[in-house]
Amino acid sequence: MSIVRFGIVGGGWRSEFFLRIAKALPERFEVAGVVIRDAEKGRAFEQTWGVPTFRSVKAMTDAASLAFAVVSVPRKAAPDVMLELTSLDIAVLCETPPAETLEDLIALYGKVGGKGRIQVAEQYAFQPNHAGRLAIVRSGKLGEVTQAQVSSAHDYHGISLMRRYLGIGFENAEIRAAAFTSPITESPGRSGPSAESRIVLSKQVMASFDFGGKYGVYDFTGDQYFSWIRSPRVLVRGDRGEINNFDVRYLLDHKTPVHLQMTRQQAGLDGNLEGYYLKSLHCGEQVVYMNPTVPARLTDDEIAVAACLEQMAAYAAGGEEFYSLAEACQDHYLALMMQQSLQSGETVTTETQCWAELS
Repeated sequence: MSIVRFGIVGGGWRSEFFLRIAKALPERFEVAGVVIRDAEKGRAFEQTWGVPTFRSVKAMTDAASLAFAVVSVPRKAAPDVMLELTSLDIAVLCETPPAETLEDLIALYGKVGGKGRIQVAEQYAFQPNHAGRLAIVRSGKLGEVTQAQVSSAHDYHGISLMRRYLGIGFENAEIRAAAFTSPITESPGRSGPSAESRIVLSKQVMASFDFGGKYGVYDFTGDQYFSWIRSPRVLVRGDRGEINNFDVRYLLDHKTPVHLQMTRQQAGLDGNLEGYYLKSLHCGEQVVYMNPTVPARLTDDEIAVAACLEQMAAYAAGGEEFYSLAEACQDHYLALMMQQSLQSGETVTTETQCWAELS
């Protein structure tokens, strides 16, 4: 397997995920360069990560042969960067979301939809737990899935999971959203826990998505990603079974119920000396997920981002899409309409957009 060389535009917190993955999997990935406009920040970045930095996209693409470029910049700036890379015939893996407003999404898709080689790094469906659940859903054991309740990720991330669990494409929905504020002991943040205990206000957003015969529920608080006391929850229901977090129930026939647990097989626990990494997920005798990054020591989210990089490399070489610009536009559009319902207090009905018509 040849090493995949890619570049990154942007040097923020999310860009560091791609750098950590390349460092953990040097036999698979190499970061050929990072575009950081500010020279002083670029020099500091080079010292920290040991990769070359450039002041412009053109300078990076002139200096290095890239399989693709990762765009990891604020959503307002992302469309212009993608357009620049597309004009240089560079395949693009854009961080989420690909644009800020509905108008920006429409304008971007009108310029590059179906023309530029663009995929979006929506990693949540590739996180091991979600990937394992999705494998069970796709096996048919639950029958036809008609309901998915997701309390696992914010905005477009949570909605992308909901759509995948339900098997929804670009169908329109009636959206009803509400918010609830409650006190909580302040959660850790990106830099760790606070120095002292504080009670702060936590905002929880709940929304229903009625796709006509299929029903999704979004439920998320901003604390969940780092909180030690707010856990993720997923419920997927079909006409022959359901998944409730790691609990799996289904029928062999109408008289024979099966009740199993989805379990994680982990190296490095107790006396195991293989290393420290996730090996696989099982549901009874069925292996529902195999970690493709073994034996690298990566978090579940990093494993998922690595899966995006692997699939992006295949796509850039002429392979299939794995999360298209159209899908990303649809998920962000649904998230924007959820926010509109939240602000107005009224039910919002979505409308078919240009990316759905052309997909």
